[in-house]
Amino acid sequence: MEEREFFNEKDEVVPAQIYCPKCRVTLEYPIRWRRRTKKENLPPRADERDRARFAKARNYRVRLDDKLRCNNPRCGKTIEITTLQTVVFD
Repeated sequence: MEEREFFNEKDEVVPAQIYCPKCRVTLEYPIRWRRRTKKENLPPRADERDRARFAKARNYRVRLDDKLRCNNPRCGKTIEITTLQTVVFD
């Protein structure tokens, strides 16, 4: 079984303070995340190895955005998001 079958997925937007190295301004940007919450029950076709993996599974979020544009009207450069984790466990 794939790991995706253990989780329900939902996209969400979380605001974050991001610093632009070009114009040296910190602004708030909406960052897209995919939240994966563990299902209540294991799918019926699971074997023993899948049951062990399901028991260890935890809720987590995966960041979808890697780059964004600076909101400063004088800048507009592309910012790589390096200050936020790519995976966050809840």
